[in-house]
Amino acid sequence: MNRICLLKAKLLRAGGCCLLALCLLLKAVPAGASGGISAKAYILIEASTGRVLAASREHERLPIASTTKILTALIALEEPGTEEVFTVDSAAIRVEGTSMGLREGDQVTLDALACGMLLSSGNDAANGAAVRIAGSVEAFAQLMNEKAASLGMTDSHFVTPSGLHDEDHYSTAADMATLARYALQNPRFAAICSQPSLRVEYGNPPFGRWLKNHNRLLQEYPGCIGLKTGFTKKAGRCLVSAARRNGATLICVTLDDPDDWRDHAALLDYGFSQIESVPLTPELSQVTQRIVGGERDSLPVKALNDGFAWVTGEQAAQLEQVILLEPFRYAPVKEGDVLGQVVYYYEGFEVARQTLLAAGSTDYDDTPPEKPKPGKLLGLLRRYIHGL
Repeated sequence: MNRICLLKAKLLRAGGCCLLALCLLLKAVPAGASGGISAKAYILIEASTGRVLAASREHERLPIASTTKILTALIALEEPGTEEVFTVDSAAIRVEGTSMGLREGDQVTLDALACGMLLSSGNDAANGAAVRIAGSVEAFAQLMNEKAASLGMTDSHFVTPSGLHDEDHYSTAADMATLARYALQNPRFAAICSQPSLRVEYGNPPFGRWLKNHNRLLQEYPGCIGLKTGFTKKAGRCLVSAARRNGATLICVTLDDPDDWRDHAALLDYGFSQIESVPLTPELSQVTQRIVGGERDSLPVKALNDGFAWVTGEQAAQLEQVILLEPFRYAPVKEGDVLGQVVYYYEGFEVARQTLLAAGSTDYDDTPPEKPKPGKLLGLLRRYIHGL
């Protein structure tokens, strides 16, 4: 059944923040998508909070084809030494399907293989990375399942690093959105999957060549920043995409969708037309910066500017405000000096941050220390001896 979310507008004070939640009526099927969405399963979420904007059969276990390579490439990029050159395993690259063109004896890096997976959808790249990291495809599949479990992908099971069909290899639209949300937090992953083409060096000896991204949305949909296409006869057309506009990021997943390019554009357009930002005002009345060596022992702080987050009223009540300040600052400090940040989290994910400034000034304290009187020194000595 399609999901309908009704969010009521109200003014609330929660978690030390005053937040104005705006009215949003979120329908499961965009009105602009004539005839609805053709995918067997789909989901559209707001990336910073994971809030579901639209979904249908999002928890149904289905084959996911080469969108599997999101996980494979992510694991490769989280390995140490991604720029270390090695000779790709000759048996690993002998695999059917799409290829980045690896040959026996080619010298590559894990970074280059990640590019080959995310752009050319190379099955040879996926297998080559798997054997390099885990020693075998089977051992790497275990790593994939461990990573998926750590991300909360409870309805997923991986058998191959490439996504070639296997009855025991599956995921869901919801789980793939969770994976995409996590993967986009990896700067190198995000940089690779957002490029329509990339120059990558590999070979024997390595030389530069251009790889073209299969994701048409990067060129056809304004603000698209990735992620990955997929297709097998059993899985049909699968697509995981993300787009950013005015500071908001949406993630869309469709599985078994014969009209995925149009459906993603319609879902993303729908999502951006519905969401609004929620103003955030940090509670700083009890927050001060300790000052050492100044005329004042502490200074109040203030936010650089008004913040906002793409959250609803219900989620605003669950935001965690974390103040990041140094234990102390040495004088002098001028009003407007940067002192730290306030970071807002929703369920462990950062959704907004603001810079904190000094709301006052203090100069050096150059007053000579007062010399204690002889009687006072004697009193201090007596109290010390008595304490012994």
